[in-house]
Amino acid sequence: MEVVGRFAPTPSGRMHLGNVFAALVAWLSVRSRNGEMVLRMEDLDTQRTSGEYAEVLRQDLAWLGLDYDRETPPQSQRSGVYDVYFEKLREMGLLYPCYCTRSQLHGVNAPHLSDGTYVYPGTCRDLTQAQRDAFGRKPAWRVKVPEKLWELEDKVQGHYGLDLATDCGDMVVRRADGVYVYQLAVTVDDGEAGVTEVVRGMDLLSSAPRQMYLQELFGFPHPEYGHVPMLLAPDGRRLSKRDKDLDLGELRKRVTPEQLIGTLAYAGGLIDQKCAVSARELAKEFTWDRLKGDSIYLDAAQLG
Repeated sequence: MEVVGRFAPTPSGRMHLGNVFAALVAWLSVRSRNGEMVLRMEDLDTQRTSGEYAEVLRQDLAWLGLDYDRETPPQSQRSGVYDVYFEKLREMGLLYPCYCTRSQLHGVNAPHLSDGTYVYPGTCRDLTQAQRDAFGRKPAWRVKVPEKLWELEDKVQGHYGLDLATDCGDMVVRRADGVYVYQLAVTVDDGEAGVTEVVRGMDLLSSAPRQMYLQELFGFPHPEYGHVPMLLAPDGRRLSKRDKDLDLGELRKRVTPEQLIGTLAYAGGLIDQKCAVSARELAKEFTWDRLKGDSIYLDAAQLG
């Protein structure tokens, strides 16, 4: 079966090194096996994203030598498609409106996991119609989750599992303003695009079981997953678009694509010596078992 991978950035600014590293590994995995690479703009949050940023992302990928075979429509143009899958969940009897406020969800008495994320306790699951009407405002919509352990063998992080009922709770799939959330949109986008391999940052590892559940409901096969380590600043901060000295807008002024790719490949364990190398050259020898699973620390002085 042909490998179909994807890179799905959010066009809200220049790519930082964490974005570049995830894009590089996704691309290397696909190209090393002569597969198909898909690009998708994840612009559900239209207040933060723009077509201008999307075009800059395409230009940066071209500069890095990370080509793609097709680009699927951005999420902002697919609400009608998501409507269809939302109705499927309704027909299955799995949806219900939720009126909980953000402060209620994050309150001190709400159940939380060790990482601080809350576990939804099912507050609105069994409300009567009269109770729902009494709120007088539009609800978010949640999908009921089963008591089941969803497990996967991640290409980088190894075995991972999540019981959605106890570790997550019923999931929001559409916000009160009508915008579909990440979990539903990504599941539908990957499923319809025929994606067989999802490569992204380790911070999204817990999303995999959530999406596996929705994949099963929608009749999509489960892709393989590879959650790459996070890139951190020397002080332990996660690199983000706020770190302007480490985004591509600044880096392109002082390093070549080969220097940048070589630095990331060496830091991630893909090559034994730091040297300038193109993505195309790296793809010839790429193997998943060389990639580090732990966080990678980088600062501006290491580049170039």
